[in-house]
Amino acid sequence: MSTITHLGDSLSRREKIIYVVILGTLTALGPFTIDLYLPAFPALRSDFGVSEAAIQLTLTGTIIGFACGQLLVGPLSDKIGRRLPLIFATALHVGASIAAASSEDIDVLMLFRVLQGVGAAGGGVVAMAMVRDLFGGYTLVRMLSYMALVNGMAPIFAPVIGSQLLLLFPWPGIFWFLAGYGVLVIAAVSLFIVETLPRENRRRSGLTVLQRYRTVLSDRIFIGILLVGGMNFSGLFSYLSASPFLFQGPYGLSEQQYGLLFAVNSLGIVAGVQISARVLRRVGPQWVIATATVVQLIMAMLIIAFDQLGLGFWGTAVPLWFYIMATGFIFPCVQVLALINNGAQAGTAASLLGAVTFGTAGLISPLVGLLGEGIESATPMALVMATCIAVGVLFLWTVVRPRTVPALQ
Repeated sequence: MSTITHLGDSLSRREKIIYVVILGTLTALGPFTIDLYLPAFPALRSDFGVSEAAIQLTLTGTIIGFACGQLLVGPLSDKIGRRLPLIFATALHVGASIAAASSEDIDVLMLFRVLQGVGAAGGGVVAMAMVRDLFGGYTLVRMLSYMALVNGMAPIFAPVIGSQLLLLFPWPGIFWFLAGYGVLVIAAVSLFIVETLPRENRRRSGLTVLQRYRTVLSDRIFIGILLVGGMNFSGLFSYLSASPFLFQGPYGLSEQQYGLLFAVNSLGIVAGVQISARVLRRVGPQWVIATATVVQLIMAMLIIAFDQLGLGFWGTAVPLWFYIMATGFIFPCVQVLALINNGAQAGTAASLLGAVTFGTAGLISPLVGLLGEGIESATPMALVMATCIAVGVLFLWTVVRPRTVPALQ
C-alpha cells in the first residue's frame, strides 16, 4: 500500500502536466524579458546614439533587477503564500514594460528595464517554490526537468519572436508584447493556480526573513551550489550579451538569421536539461555538474583557438552549441541540490539561488564589451566564458566537495 509523502503525489498524470505547463509558462516570463529584445540591440544603439557597452548595460540592469526582485519575493512567498507576491510582482512588470516602450533616453530605458527585471522575478522564484511544495526526491527532479523544458522553449522562441516583431514594428513593439505577456500571466495565476503553501505552514516556524536566510545559508553545499550556479549563468550571459553584436556584426547575420541561430543554440539547453534528468536516475547531480563543467571549459578554449586560427562563423558556432548544451546539463542539477534539503524554506532558497546566479551574471557579462572594444571577434566572449567556468570548477571541488554530497532519496 503506497503512502502520500508529498502533496503532489496525489495528483494524476494529467494534473501534473497542467502544473508543468502553467508553472513553466510563469518561469518563462523572465527569459522572455531578458531575451526578446536581443535582436534589437543594434537598432537601440542606433536610435539612442550610444555605444554597444551602454546597450549591454540595459541587459545587465534587467538581470540585476531580476536578482534583487527574487530576494524580495522569495521570503515573502514563504510568509504570506505563493499567489499574491506573484500577482503583485507581475503587475509591476506590466507597468515597467509599458514605460520602457515609451522611453526616449537610454537612462530612462535602463531604469524601467531594472523594474521589468524586478517584476519578472515573481514567476521564476514562486514557480520553483510551488514545485518544491508539491514534490520531493526523484519526482522533484523529474518535475523540475519537465518545467525546465517548458521554460527552455522561451529562449528558443524569444529572439525569433523579437526578430519577427522588428519586421512589423520598431523596437518599442517588443516591450508592448512583454506587457501583454505579463497580463496573461496574471490571468493564468488568478484563474488556474491554487495556493500550494497551506496557511498553517506559513508561520509554523516563526522565523523572520533574516532567520530564514541564515537557516539556508548555514548549508555548505547550498553555498557552493550558489557559487557554481552563478559562474554557470555568468558564462551563459556573456554569450547572451555579446552574441547580437558578434553574429550581426563581424559574421554578417541579419536580425532574422540571428534569431534562428539563437533558437538552434537554445535547443542545446533543452537537450542538456532533458538528458540530464534521465542521467540523474543513476548518477548524482554533483557528478553531472563535474562532467559538464569540463566540457564547457574545453569548448570555450576551442572557440578561442578557432577564432585565432581565423575559422570564422563555424569555428565559433559549433563549439558554442556544445558549450550551451553542457550549460543545460547543469541547470536541473543546481536546482535539485539547492532545494532538496530546504523544503521548509523553498521560497527563500529559490530566491537566493536566482539572485546570486543572475546577479553574478549581470555583473560579469559586461566585461565582454569592455574587453572586446567593439566586439570584433569571438575571443573576448569565449575568454570570459572560460574564466567563469574555471572558477566554477574551483568552487565545485573546494566548497561543494562532490564526494560529501548525500544521495537523493
